[in-house]
Amino acid sequence: MSLFVPKEVFLTKGVGHHKEKLSSFEEALRNAGIARLNLVQVSSIFPPHCKLVSRERGLNKVEPGAITFVVMSRNETDEARRLIAASVGLATPKDHNMHGYLSEHHSFGQTQVVAGDYAEDLAASMLATTLGVDFNPDASWDEKKELWKISGKIFRSQNVTQSAIGRKNGIWTTVIAAAVLLL
Repeated sequence: MSLFVPKEVFLTKGVGHHKEKLSSFEEALRNAGIARLNLVQVSSIFPPHCKLVSRERGLNKVEPGAITFVVMSRNETDEARRLIAASVGLATPKDHNMHGYLSEHHSFGQTQVVAGDYAEDLAASMLATTLGVDFNPDASWDEKKELWKISGKIFRSQNVTQSAIGRKNGIWTTVIAAAVLLL
């Protein structure tokens, strides 16, 4: 058994605004509660037997400065009135011995709901292909979601999404969404 297989994951999101791009990102991390961590971005596997916990519970388990693995989506703009979004989708199988998927999606011009549904669809599609669930990739998200429920192989799909509208006068706006993996 590997020491680097996360046992718990929590989802978080944040938004930041600042005249400096980096400071805007820092503000978004603070808003998400994860600025005090040394974040290492990883790819998109939700480990077998891993538990999804609340943001509050997850934040109580991390120490300042800890090297912490995340699946993170980030977007930023300094354009006034530009709609941006960052989303992480999650799909877990009914069989907890199997792994699930996390997906990252960032976009311009998509609402929080549209971006979140897209990220959730990405994660569920990746899981469905692994599980051998037959589906039409061109079907609507609602049609696919119903088919996956019927298949009985996908336990849960959800997303965490942050959207924001860019401010004027060259102020940077940054949005993040993250799945924080706890060892």
